[in-house]
Order: sequence, then C-alpha cells, then structure tokens
Amino acid sequence: MTELAPRELRVLVAVADTGGFSAAAAVLGMTQSAVSHSVRGSERRLGAVLFDRGRSGASPTPAGAVALAHARRALRLLEVMGSEVRAAAGAGAGAGVPAGPLRIAAFRSAALHLLPRALGRLTERHPGIVPEVRIVREVGRGTAGEVLDGRADLGIATLGTTSPVPPELVGGVLVEEGYALVHPAGHPAPRSLPLIDWTENCTSYTRDWWAGQEWLPPATVRAEDDGTVLSMVGTGFGMAVMPELSLVGAPPSVEITDLGPDRPTRSVGYVTTPELASSLAVRALIRELRAIAG
Repeated sequence: MTELAPRELRVLVAVADTGGFSAAAAVLGMTQSAVSHSVRGSERRLGAVLFDRGRSGASPTPAGAVALAHARRALRLLEVMGSEVRAAAGAGAGAGVPAGPLRIAAFRSAALHLLPRALGRLTERHPGIVPEVRIVREVGRGTAGEVLDGRADLGIATLGTTSPVPPELVGGVLVEEGYALVHPAGHPAPRSLPLIDWTENCTSYTRDWWAGQEWLPPATVRAEDDGTVLSMVGTGFGMAVMPELSLVGAPPSVEITDLGPDRPTRSVGYVTTPELASSLAVRALIRELRAIAG
C-alpha cells in the first residue's frame, strides 16, 4: 500500500508553493538535502516523477499536479479534524462551535454582491470562523478548480448545463440570475452602440441565445472585468449584456433594460468536496448563502 505521511505531503506542497527545493527547505526549517530526500521517497512510493527540476527551480509534472491536489486536500482535512475535535471537546457554550480559517474562492461579482452579507451573518453567529476570500476569474477551471486543487474549501461558481458541478465535487444552485441590456442613460438608440464584453461574462450555455440575436453585433471592445464594462457604458462608449449580480449598485449614468421572458440566464452556486461538505464551517456558510439567496 502506498502511504505518505503528513510531513511528506507538507514537503511536496512547500516545494510547489515556493518553486524550489532550497526555498521549501527554508520555509520548513529543513536542509535542502532532507527536502530532496523526502521528495525522492514520495516519488518512489507513488511511482511517478512529481517535479521537473531545472536551473529555474522545480515545477510540478502532470502527475505532480494530481499528487499536490490530493496532498492539499488531505492536509486540509487534518486541520479541520483538529479544529472540530477541539470544538467538540470544549466545555460550556462554545462547545461544538466551528472555528478557524474558512477558505473561499469566488468570482468578482459574487465576491462583491453575494458573499458580504453571508459572511457578515456567518461571523456574527460563529466569531471563531475566519473567512479567507480569494477572487478568481471564472474562466477555465475557475473557482471549482481552486476547490479541486485543495486551495479553497468552497467556491462560488457559475453552474449550467455545459458547466455542471464537476463529478469530484458536490454543490448546489444559489441564484438564478437573468441578463439585461445595459446602455447609457437616456440614449435614443442604445442597440446601435458598439458592444462591450468581457471574458467571464458569457459561457457556452448562453451562446445559443446570443447567436440568435440579429441586433447584437460582435463585441468590438473587450474589457478586463464587469466593473470596467459598467464604467465604459456609463461614459457613453457602448452597450453591454450583463447578468444581474454585475448590475447591483449600477451608477445612474447607465440604464438597465429588461430583455424579456426569453432572456438568457445563468446559475450561480457553490461547490465543495464531499469530505468538506460535512464540516461545520462549510455547512454553516452554505446555510447563510442559502438564507440570503432565498
């Protein structure tokens, strides 16, 4: 049976995070030779080379990336086990209350407009929980990839028929948000304006709607994020089709026009691992997210 001890897992993660054996040794308080010996032993037992070694440092191989995702998730479960056991063993009113860091990955509009209220309610009820939020672009593997790689306990993700919850994760829909036409306030012919878009805006499950709109031209302007799009629309530079979360707190310089019952929509939800889904802190956050979304 192939087994790696937590110490060996920490060495692998440190090498990946620092990009080299010497840097990992400094972080861990070990010698470089001890780090190298540990990695070689892990590679021997796993039967694969985990790092490409070079003058510029060490980078994970494809096999190493898989090993690191498991290592991060295993180490996180050990941390959660420790905090929950301590909470269960505590005395008095604080017994059983979750405590410690809660790592969250969210895309920009969700972090701005969905998470704050949920985190406010969460920390009010459970002051021992310390949320750590990372903003992640919802492209490619997005927030779900952060959870799969063990970098986040829970991700706020866009979910849809062609971007469902990955099979290794569990999750659920929180908000079904519609898209609307956004244009400069008072413009007499907003559909004649250039289209402004950004990479995260529309994934494949809304493409059919976009393709069927003869009035909607190809985007001639690509912005970095939804905040930039709103700013450009507000200055009269163009129009945009944007989801509701991105329009919370839109400035008075823009006007929002409903696209009707056939408008495209997208589902925003949460994803986590099956193991962490039963942890106290993750369960508490999911309850608060559902409460504000409902």
